[in-house]
Amino acid sequence: MKQVFISLLLIVMALPIIAGNVNIDKANQAYKQELYNEALKLYLQEAEETGVSSSLYCNIGDTYYRLKDNVHAVLYYERALLLDPSNSDARFNLEFVRGKMELPDDAGDSWFSNWVDQTVSHLSSNTWAIIAIVTFLLFLAGVAAYLFLNNVAVRKVGFFGGALMLVLSLLANLSAFHVYNKATSGNGAIIMPESVTLSNAPRAPRDKQEEAFELRQGTRVEIVDSISDKTSGKWLQVTTAGGHKAWISAKDIEVI
Repeated sequence: MKQVFISLLLIVMALPIIAGNVNIDKANQAYKQELYNEALKLYLQEAEETGVSSSLYCNIGDTYYRLKDNVHAVLYYERALLLDPSNSDARFNLEFVRGKMELPDDAGDSWFSNWVDQTVSHLSSNTWAIIAIVTFLLFLAGVAAYLFLNNVAVRKVGFFGGALMLVLSLLANLSAFHVYNKATSGNGAIIMPESVTLSNAPRAPRDKQEEAFELRQGTRVEIVDSISDKTSGKWLQVTTAGGHKAWISAKDIEVI
């Protein structure tokens, strides 16, 4: 009787996984048959019923692209990379769609910061943390070799190799912190309308002086503040890649 109960319990626990696999299989099949609306419906249903993943978000992004909805494709590729920065398909597809939308590079305000951000973001924070631990252990091994071994050549290797491992460990720790902070800040957002004029005040611009600048659909911004009132609704202060701040209505953006 106990074995029967355990078997039934395992079957019940497996049902969501089986259902999820069925949804994914049906969605993939619909996608292959170019039934993109049906595929999108099934992918979104999968996300709601069994949870999200980087690969699922990437599939949703692909489907939106096939439906010629580039801004939602960008949004879901960004969400895929937020969950897994090493998702090369999502990264390539994001850059491709952004290129088709003729969006400027928004990873930073200089080519160097862009390069650093893109390089570091190829790995998850956990991976960087593992690299930091391994290189620190190698640093300790180098110190031990330098202090306790008599061979001059080995001591030199221990000294210089240990110094290099310490630098790499520090860089890996910084990279882990950067990727983790980027993934958990929840501040990234995408401009959804075709274009939107931002305001210097938390309300719709009343004249030219209150108009800050215009942003195009698909542009990524970072939310830094918010304010709500019964008259103006919810307004968010955002900053662009170039460091420019302004206010935008919450209905005009989607949080990544």
